[in-house]
Amino acid sequence: MKDIVKAYDIRGVVPDQWDEAVAAALGRAFVLETGQRRIVVGRDMRESGVSLAAAFAQAAGDAGAEVIDAGLCSTDQVYFVSGRHDVAGAMFTASHNPARYNGIKLCLPGAKPVSIDSGLDRIRDRAQAILDGELAPLADEPGSITVGDYLTEYADHLHSLVDLSRIRPLTVVVDAGNGMAGHTVPAVLDKRTPARVIPMYFELDGTFPNHEANPLEPSNIVDLQAKVRETGADLGLAFDGDADRCFVVDERGEPVSPSAVTALVAEAELAKHPGATVIHNLITSKAVPEIVAEAGGKPVRSRVGHSYIKAEMAATGAVFGGEHSAHYYFRDFWFADTGMLAAMYVLAALGAVDKPLSELVTGYNRYHSSGEINSTVTDQAAVVDAVEEHYRGDGVQTDRMDGLTVTFEDGAWFNLRPSNTEPLLRLNAEAATAERMSQLRDEVLDRIRR
Repeated sequence: MKDIVKAYDIRGVVPDQWDEAVAAALGRAFVLETGQRRIVVGRDMRESGVSLAAAFAQAAGDAGAEVIDAGLCSTDQVYFVSGRHDVAGAMFTASHNPARYNGIKLCLPGAKPVSIDSGLDRIRDRAQAILDGELAPLADEPGSITVGDYLTEYADHLHSLVDLSRIRPLTVVVDAGNGMAGHTVPAVLDKRTPARVIPMYFELDGTFPNHEANPLEPSNIVDLQAKVRETGADLGLAFDGDADRCFVVDERGEPVSPSAVTALVAEAELAKHPGATVIHNLITSKAVPEIVAEAGGKPVRSRVGHSYIKAEMAATGAVFGGEHSAHYYFRDFWFADTGMLAAMYVLAALGAVDKPLSELVTGYNRYHSSGEINSTVTDQAAVVDAVEEHYRGDGVQTDRMDGLTVTFEDGAWFNLRPSNTEPLLRLNAEAATAERMSQLRDEVLDRIRR
């Protein structure tokens, strides 16, 4: 159990690391540990999800819960049901991982996340005890399993937040990667939106026959970039497997950085909610807090990771939060992340002006970024300490909010974070010029890899 229960979710290879018996133990443990009596269960297109979700649902019902089987869903669709109907949620997905993986993302009513810091460790230990033979008696009154379809309600809610009915006609290529965007995009970008959708890989197929559903990897958006150029589309959208993340390319097929999308959406949210707080993690571009402040908002810096972002949003009442990994969080969506809503904001912004997307986002791209670069090390802490010692001095600021962040007098900065699951250090660097960024990136990498 400890191999598959991660910091924020459950994930592993099926059936090598987990199977229906483990899913059943987790279903019962979830009910027993949280006391939840109403749970919506959804799944992505992976074949293993059918039996895993059924085993979880049956065990949760035997433990006394009323289970709603929502069938095929995107992760943000499950968050919607959890928030709108005030029920707990279990989404069976391994997101962007290869086909042999599956997993579960759990939430409490109101789409509140369940992580190691908020009860996932207790669910893990209870499930392990059940697998080891601990008696887990059936409920005096076992619950039931009913079927629910929330796709239309989900799409209607998104359209209540962003009005796309008046935008100029756009052509948008959407690469679903054979993931759940193939299920949700037709329901959302429908006749209410004057946009022509050119679909790519909308067939739901958990074997991912065309490419992995991980747009963060550049090789996986090559087809999208080519199709945008070939068709003369206004933009392209790429979703990951469970469609909670969305990546954008402009009319030239060039990627639009998630930091630029964060700034664009933040401006739109601040126009609706003047003076509101916006959360950004510490490796988004420093253009984000600058633009938020210029728009009259209050930028707040956070550690990387959805549990930290969501907790900070709840604590501050923030209207929006964005991460470098293309996770976008909205107060109007129960502080949960939804790639579809972020995509709609991009369409609304582009559809309101008579200019190409590349020109629209120019003002959000103020600095040059390295992107995330991984280095394998044997002692993460020792390397980070050595790097901090090297750079400590007059005019240099360092902090340890999340890994090590070093900021120089000229505004250039880098962050070095250890991976929680692998012997890796992750480097992100940014500077005002490409030359300065490259110099800083290479200098830090050289020190790490010695």
